Amino acid sequence: MNKIFELIKKEEKRQRETLMMIPSENYASKEVRTVVGSVLMNKYSEGYAFRRYYQGNKVVDEVEDFTIKKAKKLFGVEHVNVQPYSGSPANSAVLFALVNPKDKIMGLKLSSGGHLTHGHPEITFSGRLYKSVQFGTDNDGIIDYSQVEKMAKKERPKLMIIGTTSYPLALNWKRFAQITDSIGAWLVADVSHVSGLILAGSYPSPVPFAHIVTTTTHKTLRGPRGAIIMVTKKGIKKDPELSSKIDRAVFPGLQGGPHNNVTAGIAQALIEADTPSFKKYGVQIVKNAKALAHELKKGGLTLVGG
Repeated sequence: MNKIFELIKKEEKRQRETLMMIPSENYASKEVRTVVGSVLMNKYSEGYAFRRYYQGNKVVDEVEDFTIKKAKKLFGVEHVNVQPYSGSPANSAVLFALVNPKDKIMGLKLSSGGHLTHGHPEITFSGRLYKSVQFGTDNDGIIDYSQVEKMAKKERPKLMIIGTTSYPLALNWKRFAQITDSIGAWLVADVSHVSGLILAGSYPSPVPFAHIVTTTTHKTLRGPRGAIIMVTKKGIKKDPELSSKIDRAVFPGLQGGPHNNVTAGIAQALIEADTPSFKKYGVQIVKNAKALAHELKKGGLTLVGG
């Protein structure tokens, strides 16, 4: 056994013996891992399904087409792009498609539970290329929507990208939509941490309220490390060309050929998400989180968000 296989065995042991409770290190099924490790990784397929720049793409065209249709059905959206390599490129592609350099964007501060790609200043792509204004939480660690609205009306960002990495409460998507609609801004919902819970019905969906929804696929969705960009009916109503703008921003704007093995892994994860057992799993996650919070508070700890 060579060194790499020895290290993989060590990592398998570590994962078996460690209780990992963060979404970004969820456990993909054996079937997802098998698909990602398949011969699909050998195929290069620059372009989109049935519109490629390379030969021999009949099978991977069907793979990508199936994945898109499955995501559209489960999330209830009008258009899906499954090619982003991960969440950060997905969010970057959305910004690339909708705003110009120095345009103003708005998101939740990293220190309040937001994400680096939501405009974290100075060191990130989104914080350096665009003029970023950020809102935080109140003294109890809770988003004050009236303060967000006040800031938005003062700063008038062209786009608001809303999502969380370490904020324990459900977001009020309707309230964010009211804010963005009042100033004519784009609303981008990043549901990377909770997309699996959304499909399980245990977390509110932003689809009726946002113009675009992004998600990674390896967290509560339990898939491989990839991402999806979704365009909603509301988004197409705002701009009938929105879907093509997103696709052009991903390829050729930011990426070359997609990782076809990962696309297939996303499809397998979506197949698994469309089962009663997955819905039960998503509901149980919320029950477990509430039980843990209850016991921690009984032990005298103060929790973010109450």
